[in-house]
Amino acid sequence: MKTRSHYTRANYAVNQTTVWEMLSEDQCEELFMTALEVLERTGAEIKNEEARGIFEKAGCWVDGSRVKIPSALAEWAVRTAPSRVTICDRNGKRALKLETTNAYYGPGQGNTYVLDPLTAERRKPVKADVVKTGIVCDGLKNVDFVMSNGLPSDVNANTAEVHAFEALVTSTTKPIIQAIQSVEQAQAILDIAAAVAGDAKEFQKNPFAVFLIETEGALVHSEATLAKVLFAARNGVPYIYATKLVAGETAPVTPAGAIVVALADALVGILLGQLVRQGAPVIAGGFFTIKHQETGILPFGAPEISLMGTGMANALRYLRIPSFGFAGATDAKASDAQMGMEAAFSILHAGLSGTSLIHGCGQLEYGLTGSLELLVMGDEVMGMTRRMMKGVEVNEERLARGVIDFVQPGGHYLGEEHTLKYFRSEFWWPTVLNRTRIADWEANGAKSLGQRVKEKTQNIINTHQSAQLPAEVLGKIQTILDKADRR
Repeated sequence: MKTRSHYTRANYAVNQTTVWEMLSEDQCEELFMTALEVLERTGAEIKNEEARGIFEKAGCWVDGSRVKIPSALAEWAVRTAPSRVTICDRNGKRALKLETTNAYYGPGQGNTYVLDPLTAERRKPVKADVVKTGIVCDGLKNVDFVMSNGLPSDVNANTAEVHAFEALVTSTTKPIIQAIQSVEQAQAILDIAAAVAGDAKEFQKNPFAVFLIETEGALVHSEATLAKVLFAARNGVPYIYATKLVAGETAPVTPAGAIVVALADALVGILLGQLVRQGAPVIAGGFFTIKHQETGILPFGAPEISLMGTGMANALRYLRIPSFGFAGATDAKASDAQMGMEAAFSILHAGLSGTSLIHGCGQLEYGLTGSLELLVMGDEVMGMTRRMMKGVEVNEERLARGVIDFVQPGGHYLGEEHTLKYFRSEFWWPTVLNRTRIADWEANGAKSLGQRVKEKTQNIINTHQSAQLPAEVLGKIQTILDKADRR
């Protein structure tokens, strides 16, 4: 028997949110120390001459394109990089607080095709599809940031990312994660962001966009990749340094070995940014998968993605670096049970692991096809996950001892003020899942989950009104786009 003291609270453990820790601190430390050993003994291929010069000046050992990084320098970079990064919405309101175990969801990018939400046609994405993505994300409660869900194929291929950013920034107020393929693209996107914010300094103070910089992985960092890191750091733009690894091919087959390589890759991008600008806002992580030996595909619904992604998020949280993970995708080709199972499992897993930014929701067919309907269904799962993560709040009012005594055994709580106060905030209410009686369900057309999701998706596209930018700002954006296309 224990007697709870009302005065001694130091040992009162509180689980404010429900978070799953897959790795212990000892395991995270061992992963980090091994990554340091890899960088110091094996090193990494640094293809960018300017970056090699910066590393060498800082005390790294350079031999041709191979750079070996002293452990003390990598540890300095981790301590210098901010442990929290705040991303705003388009209006300057602080929206994403990337710290501790806060988890935020959004769609994916990089898919070659889209499923038309109105005709169900599988085709190449166009700019209007990116606009629809922005509108749908803007209208979904649990989607926190936006990505393009495919690059538009009806614009200049060299500026497709710039056009995608313009389509998103004019169709939603939510934060944007934008992949960049060159410094020229990065400059054009920064110019658009500055035009929206007022100027570059205002954008730095309240950034609503993040650059996604994808490295080749396997301890190789190209000239173009590191040039983008240099640009982001010098201009104070938050950037994600993301690696893509295939366990057993571009990384060791064991999850622990794959995480070590991923951490080593991340440390290169973190260190370069901090050497250029101490305190440069950086997020690390990426996408980890396996190869299906029978088909040769890289699956998006495999449990190993969640396993390695969670491990990476755990290790980065140990280092106090915000993390970038993956969830909400599937290897299914259509809206079916496999789609729901794989997407839901990974959304729950990533949320409970406390991954800072979770992208990828809405991708079918191992990432080849983007689906806004899957994104809408994923929004429902995100809401359920958040309710579980909220946990059970224990305080004097929620313990309800006085209410229990007033109602007495055998009574009911429907008419109590306590019930009226809390029933909406304590319960999660679905938007597309069905809880009606079978007679009511049949009377409403006996619609399947897929049909209800389709209807909700189309309704958002047809009726949701996103906040519009002023005409003057739109004019500036168009001028920047035209200049980028001419260049």
